[in-house]
Amino acid sequence: MKTHVFIIFSLLLLHLHSATNNQVVALGAADGDSIINNKCIDSERQALLEFKSRLQDPDGLISKWRVEEEQDCCKWSGVTCNDTTGHVKQLTLKSYNLGESSLQGEISSSLLNLTYLQTFRIGCPGRCVIEDADWLTHLSQLQELDLEGIFLAKATNWEDVIHSLQKLSFLSLTKCDLSQVMYSGNSSSFVNSSSSSIVGLYLVNNNLNSSMFSWLFPLTSHRLEYLDLSENGFDGVPEYLGNLCGLTSLKFYDNSVSIRFSDFLKSLSGCTSASLEYLFAPNSQLTGPWSDLIQNFSSLKWLYLYQNNLNGTISEKIWELPMLETFEVFSNNLGGAMSENIGKSKIFTLNLSNNSLNGVPVHSEEHMSNISYVVFLDLSSCKLGPRFPMWIKNLKNLTHIDIANTRISDKIPLNFWDMWPYQLRYLNLSSNNISGNIPDLLSNFDNYSVIDMSSNSFNGPIPDVSPTLKLLNLSGNRLYGGISFVCQIVGGILEFLDLSDNFLTGQIPDCLWHFKELKVLNLGHNNLTGRLPASVESLFKLQVLYLYKNNFFGEVPSFLKNCTDLIYLNLGGNKFSGNVPVWIGENLSRLYVLSLKSNNFSGTIPLQLCRLVNLQLLDLSLNNLYGTIPSCVNNLTTMVQIGLVPTQVEHHFSIPWFVPRSAHTNYIDHVYIDHATIEWQGNVRVFSSNLGLLRSIDLSSNNLTGQFPYEITNLYGLLALNLSKNALHGEIPREVGQMKKLLTLDLSNNVFSGGIPTSMSQMTSLNYLDVSFNNLTGRIPSSTQLQSFDPSRYNGNAGLCGPPVTKNCIGDKELEAPPHVDESEGEGGGIDELQRWFYIGVGTGFATGFSIACGTLVLNHKWRRAFFHLLNFLKNWVYVKVAVFIAKLQRGARP
Repeated sequence: MKTHVFIIFSLLLLHLHSATNNQVVALGAADGDSIINNKCIDSERQALLEFKSRLQDPDGLISKWRVEEEQDCCKWSGVTCNDTTGHVKQLTLKSYNLGESSLQGEISSSLLNLTYLQTFRIGCPGRCVIEDADWLTHLSQLQELDLEGIFLAKATNWEDVIHSLQKLSFLSLTKCDLSQVMYSGNSSSFVNSSSSSIVGLYLVNNNLNSSMFSWLFPLTSHRLEYLDLSENGFDGVPEYLGNLCGLTSLKFYDNSVSIRFSDFLKSLSGCTSASLEYLFAPNSQLTGPWSDLIQNFSSLKWLYLYQNNLNGTISEKIWELPMLETFEVFSNNLGGAMSENIGKSKIFTLNLSNNSLNGVPVHSEEHMSNISYVVFLDLSSCKLGPRFPMWIKNLKNLTHIDIANTRISDKIPLNFWDMWPYQLRYLNLSSNNISGNIPDLLSNFDNYSVIDMSSNSFNGPIPDVSPTLKLLNLSGNRLYGGISFVCQIVGGILEFLDLSDNFLTGQIPDCLWHFKELKVLNLGHNNLTGRLPASVESLFKLQVLYLYKNNFFGEVPSFLKNCTDLIYLNLGGNKFSGNVPVWIGENLSRLYVLSLKSNNFSGTIPLQLCRLVNLQLLDLSLNNLYGTIPSCVNNLTTMVQIGLVPTQVEHHFSIPWFVPRSAHTNYIDHVYIDHATIEWQGNVRVFSSNLGLLRSIDLSSNNLTGQFPYEITNLYGLLALNLSKNALHGEIPREVGQMKKLLTLDLSNNVFSGGIPTSMSQMTSLNYLDVSFNNLTGRIPSSTQLQSFDPSRYNGNAGLCGPPVTKNCIGDKELEAPPHVDESEGEGGGIDELQRWFYIGVGTGFATGFSIACGTLVLNHKWRRAFFHLLNFLKNWVYVKVAVFIAKLQRGARP
């Protein structure tokens, strides 16, 4: 027994020794290089260093590739070696998470020494170039080649090179400027394409047109399964693409030239129509009516044709496709009623939104109940109303339903909610006229759910809600009562809460501690009251706080300074008091909107607000602020920049949605757009999607004093400036004309003096100006803009003259007859002289009397008696002067 064991063990050792020797020999004989500890081959290391030397790497992507000999290139970033041989098999210099790399320069032919390379991926759009592609022919083992963004215009024979790579299965030439390549008509690769090994071909964003389809042919064969021709300018599809019997996926999105939809389908109606499972062609200028040719595509599972120009009715044949699971054709011009054949389909995802579909006729509602497979249904902005579509209650598999803006004007029966699918994750009934009470929203919703019932006529108190909501929007209804229900939302995943434009009362409950993910809190336009609760300080991710038009009072709590992610803060239209908080400028540096208008704030404008370099809208109007306008306002650098760079005013909320019959998860976006109510050119206006373009400062209706800081004129990008209804004095800065982007300027009801600066004639964009009720004098400068305003915009400035006011300036117009002269002129110097002395007398009397009167208020009664005697004397003196003046006027007026 022991002998047998020994023999078996010896044979095993002999076999192991032989195998090891063979392996060492094989490894050593690979290319004459020895392998020590599986380090990379020295010649391949040198090839990589030569490759690096031709490139600029500002972000340090390959900066750790060192010349030192002890450096193992198999450990370099982007390099993967064979664990056994040490040969470089993958070179990946492309980030799928962060987009393109920062590399730029020439792709060196030294890479031809990487003869065992199987995968080469690099991305540097518009910054890298290949002068000659012949070296790629040496990479005979190459299976995957991704040259995204590499300039190939000089590599005229690249199609022959690609065809020579017999093992190549994946090829991406996205953003390679292929439209600039000169192609030779006698290329050997045009002879036969049947030998092409390519399975996936991606030619996205190359400005290609249909004349270039000839060189595409040799890259295609029956092996091709995935083809992406998106972001080009094709006016059609070649018929040979319809003969690719193995093609399962075709992407053709964002095409820039129109194609008739029927021609598009006809070109693909060969054996491709039997194999194609995935057709993705949104925003591709597809035009014309639907085509019955769609019936040829019997294998289609996913069909995306949204945001095109398709019209007419949807072909009945679409509902007969046996494999179709997803059909998205939203944002076209399709019309007609929903087909009765829709019940024959097995569709899981149906999106027909933003079309002119007329909904479901009453006599055909039953067939809608037959689409029992549907999980995702979006009919928003179609016409379903005026009745509420009761057939929805029969769709027991629904998890996503969107019927927003569908002209429903009806009351939902309460028993309808009892039959609602229990696993709903997304419900959108917004922008209709649905009435009645909101039902219990606690039991019908899944985790991470979204409820949007905004802009309807729901009334009554807000009931219980799901504790695991991600988004809740009940704004724009007639809801009343308190908001203590928010304390039930304890899942910690709520990101969006909008209860604005209702009749809600009471205080904000102090239970916001668990809202760690909340980004938007909008409680504006209600009757809420009290102080802000301390739990607000836990809203670390809050980006938008909108409390406009409520009855909140007290000082703005300092714990708000912990919400450092805030970019939008609107506390206007309340009863907040105290000073404008200094910490707003110190801690909330990301703000682009700050509105504290129409409160009871007092004190001065803190200098720290000048630190808000991202600020685009500052509204402190209708308060009790005093002091001067800070001269540091020119530090608001976003308002200095010329050119309208839109700010991101949209907040996206992604909701996970599990795709039927699939192991992966999709995400559905819900968007919230910031909005602000401001005074614009004398009227109250709401800015929403265009809010990011606005740059405005409103300090009106306060008690500000001092001068118009000339530093404001450095805000070249400012569009609106309102300093009206204050006590500002001095002259308008002559540099104001350099604010050439200004659309509205209101300086009315102040004490400005001097003339209107001539530089304002250069403000060609100005379409609203009000300088009324100041002490301005002189000629109104001539310009197309300044003379176009109504004369009332200059009222209350007695010294202004020239168009558009009726008062002429001296020298503008000669009198029609010479003035009458009599003896009175020789005696008193004329009427002008009398007027001058009259005003001097009145002014002196007023100044003297006012000063003495103020002084006697703090002195004894004897002084006060003396003051009144003096006052009587001054009164009599003024009376005599006025009487003499009037008498002289009357004498001078006699014929």
